[in-house]
Amino acid sequence: MPEFKLTKVAEADFPSRFGQFRIFGFQGLKGSETEEAIALKMGDLSPALGPALVRIHSQCLTGDVFHSLRCDCRSQLELALDQIVAEGRGLLIYEHQEGRGIGLLNKLRAYELQDQGLDTVEANESLGFEADLRDYALPAAILQHFGIREVRLLSNNPEKVAALERAGVAVVERAPIIAPPLATTAEYLRTKREKLGHLF
Repeated sequence: MPEFKLTKVAEADFPSRFGQFRIFGFQGLKGSETEEAIALKMGDLSPALGPALVRIHSQCLTGDVFHSLRCDCRSQLELALDQIVAEGRGLLIYEHQEGRGIGLLNKLRAYELQDQGLDTVEANESLGFEADLRDYALPAAILQHFGIREVRLLSNNPEKVAALERAGVAVVERAPIIAPPLATTAEYLRTKREKLGHLF
């Protein structure tokens, strides 16, 4: 397996409507493949203060930017930021893994298939992809960059827990992050629970 190399590219102050963060840009290199991510850091993440809240969020342009009601991505993002701000410390890692890793345009192709009756897993598989292609090596490396060895993970996805544990980051608590269901997200959430094992 190729060695994973992490590079911090930039960091700056980042005031937002949620609160005052420090923003970091990271690049991960594995073999010839490059992945980028950002991290929003609030407060002191020193282990002496206990495990920090951490959210690993996969980019969802349609939800995060355009407020799509086909998914709960934006709601989860905002809930995570609110919880980090309420605690005064924590880290949000934002990965470029649109559409569970299949990319933006393929996600739109999957939308088209969903309009024809397929669920999100069936649509991805119909396009020749696995149900979820995401890889969490980059977030694990970012956590290690900050010296974080234990986290309280804001996630409903057991695969994120397993991926961090495999990378040597202890998940001492999985904190659910549940947005109120809508009529437009009911089938999407049911598929997450029944086919991807997400915990609600």
